[in-house]
Amino acid sequence: MRSWRLSLLALLGLGLASCAETTKIDAAGDIHAFLIAIRDGDKQGFNAHVDRPALKEQIRARLMASAAKRGDRDGEIAALGVVLARPLLDSVSDALIQPDVFRAVAEYFGYSADTPIPNSFVIASGLRRIDDATVCAAKKKDSPCILVFRNEQGTWRLVGFEGDTKMLKGPKI
Repeated sequence: MRSWRLSLLALLGLGLASCAETTKIDAAGDIHAFLIAIRDGDKQGFNAHVDRPALKEQIRARLMASAAKRGDRDGEIAALGVVLARPLLDSVSDALIQPDVFRAVAEYFGYSADTPIPNSFVIASGLRRIDDATVCAAKKKDSPCILVFRNEQGTWRLVGFEGDTKMLKGPKI
């Protein structure tokens, strides 16, 4: 009787682990397409895998928090500056959500223009499952997440950038 219970628990654990892996493998296919769009400078392919409103809001909030933190010593004046800077931060956020800008992030992960992008199973092994509809990519297994993707109606889209904002660099003019 006891071995039956242990077997059932082991099977249940295996099923849960399998579910987590299935989520990561499912996400990896779209993340692969996202990386190819970045490599090729394909705006349409890039936009298909980005939740622009969510990412824009997240980047804008990070930029506003950073600006408020830098001006914290001036209190009310800093708060007013952040409010007045909102339209500028909206423009900056829009400008940052481009394949050329995210190329530096892809290169940080080791995906340069001359490096083949690995298949979905390799990408899946580098993902961390947050919940049933969210995964993140980190450079190493125990390092912080950099990119956050969410399953939105069957397509995994970039919804968050948790890396250093200095990584988001536009093309050199």
